[in-house]
Amino acid sequence: MIVLSTAYLGNIQYYSKLLSDEECFIEANENYIKQSYRNRCDILSANGVISLSIPVIKRHGEKMPIREVEIDYTMPWQKQHWKSIVSAYKSSPFFDYYEELFIPHYTRKEKYLIDFNRRLMDTVAVCLGVSIEVPYTDKYVMYSPGVRDFRNTISPKSRLRREDSDFFARPYYQVFSEKFPFQPNLSIIDLLFCEGTEAKKMILMP
Repeated sequence: MIVLSTAYLGNIQYYSKLLSDEECFIEANENYIKQSYRNRCDILSANGVISLSIPVIKRHGEKMPIREVEIDYTMPWQKQHWKSIVSAYKSSPFFDYYEELFIPHYTRKEKYLIDFNRRLMDTVAVCLGVSIEVPYTDKYVMYSPGVRDFRNTISPKSRLRREDSDFFARPYYQVFSEKFPFQPNLSIIDLLFCEGTEAKKMILMP
């Protein structure tokens, strides 16, 4: 059994777990962890890899159950994120093909982070041509020998990452390949906008 955290436009490793043949769950009973992919994704821009982070409403001195984490709209982050995505991928082969599917997520205001992430995941599934029916956990999953726990090891922090023998960051064409060497394991949208219908095949390739 695989257990993942919720993720904002999760990276390619994350989607390799969602599309695997193993039983998979998204943890809905943990506390929010800052500086993680729960509210952050990495994309490749003309200036290199940049991180897009969704601001959340903080409860000072309190732990925040992930189901209750609310998105903060006091700053126009949706407009900024979409502008960054367009700037990074407008010249990619498949951006025009998928653009209209993603725009609504950057105009509509979801209250909860976990719901926003889920709706984006559903959109990615449509683009990949797959059905991702991964349930939320009904209680916090404790470690056991039968659990493959990626809640914290799929992380922007190198000290938390662990070797994953089932995942290989397979190179593909990237928009700014003339400026930068291949940048592995970015947000799924990097692969999707660059490879289109081949993205699913690349994720599942052994």
